Amino acid sequence: MLENINIEEYWNTVADWCASHFWNTDTLYQGILLLIAFVLASISYSMLRSKAAKLIEKTKMPYAARRISNNLLRLLLPVIALIILMIGNQLLKSGIIGVNTALTEGIMKVLLAWIAIRLAVQFIANSAIRNFFALVIWSIAALSIFGFLNQTMTTLDSISFSIGDFRLSALIVIKSILSIFTLLYLAIFASSFAERRIFRIKSLTRSSQVLLAKVIRVVLIVFALLVGVTSAGIDLSLFAVFGGAIGLGIGFGLQKGISNLFSGMLLLMDQSIKPGDVLELESGTFGWVNQMAARYTEIVTRDNKSFLIPNEELITQRVVNWSHGNSLIRLQVNFGTHYNSDPHKVIEIAEAAAAAAHERIHKDPPPVCHLTEFGDSSINFSLRFWIKDAESGVTNIKGAVMLALWDAFKENAIEIPYPHREIYVHEVKEA
Repeated sequence: MLENINIEEYWNTVADWCASHFWNTDTLYQGILLLIAFVLASISYSMLRSKAAKLIEKTKMPYAARRISNNLLRLLLPVIALIILMIGNQLLKSGIIGVNTALTEGIMKVLLAWIAIRLAVQFIANSAIRNFFALVIWSIAALSIFGFLNQTMTTLDSISFSIGDFRLSALIVIKSILSIFTLLYLAIFASSFAERRIFRIKSLTRSSQVLLAKVIRVVLIVFALLVGVTSAGIDLSLFAVFGGAIGLGIGFGLQKGISNLFSGMLLLMDQSIKPGDVLELESGTFGWVNQMAARYTEIVTRDNKSFLIPNEELITQRVVNWSHGNSLIRLQVNFGTHYNSDPHKVIEIAEAAAAAAHERIHKDPPPVCHLTEFGDSSINFSLRFWIKDAESGVTNIKGAVMLALWDAFKENAIEIPYPHREIYVHEVKEA
């Protein structure tokens, strides 16, 4: 498990380094300087931070610039400490005191590296990922500054185990994790940048834009995973049998996920469903497609509820796409009038009322009313009209038409009947 590592030798090296660097007069002077520098920097930072934060909030900067400014404000403490250390270090090195300032110079290099790294990673919007990258890069830089990097890498490489000709060490595992994490982030960042570019291309349809963006994202992520594993020195051919068994298990576990992924790509390729379409599902969900993700399609209803429908269901179930092909759709309102009403006049009034009910109702083809049935209590009619923007709502336009019918019937003394029941009570005479 532990190869080529001597704990006693390593401990003696650390002890000798500490004895030569810490237990002397020079270290005492440098320790006092470090304590003074960080105390003064903390006091100055606490005094300036609130004022600087208020000044940043008052400025009318974009959100991204304001976020970066607040992040850079946290560097005020190490910057002040670095300035004080630079001044004090010159005094210690002068002929008046004549102190060896190797420790303070190393601390100054570490502070300078931290400031430079934090400035360099400001383009990363996610704070957790930004802090992770900054901490990892700074740790490597600090080990290199103090001369421990090679020894640390040798120690990590010594912690290993072998399976046949394959050797896996802690160093390889750490390199693999860092490589995969870095390349995955770069792949996601590049795919997001490419997606924004693709959505600006007006010559492509919306479905083609989404499909192309999905393909680029999947290809970049798979490529990043393969490069991250191989760059760490791991031969993928060694995992052929083991990886096949794991892949089989993962395949069964991710069956639905992979099915939804390819179902989404199929929907985009045949353009049967695309962002902006108005859908009606068998479950009764009615709304428009807001987003088509890798696993699901987001449908937003009229009451602003987001339904995440798996892509597979849109392939296997019956879906009504109100926007597919010709977006002109026909709606129907059924009503009944009293038998005292003239059916010819009712049809004329209903068609005129529907045409003037709302601006969304098309004049060509015009609304049409038909007599459909002589019912028990009323003469029943069916009023049909056409609209083209179902995404603006269907129930609201039906309600507007029924209100127009109500007003028109009131003006023309046409009654809308309701069922009447007559009850006869008979007295039973005694025999």
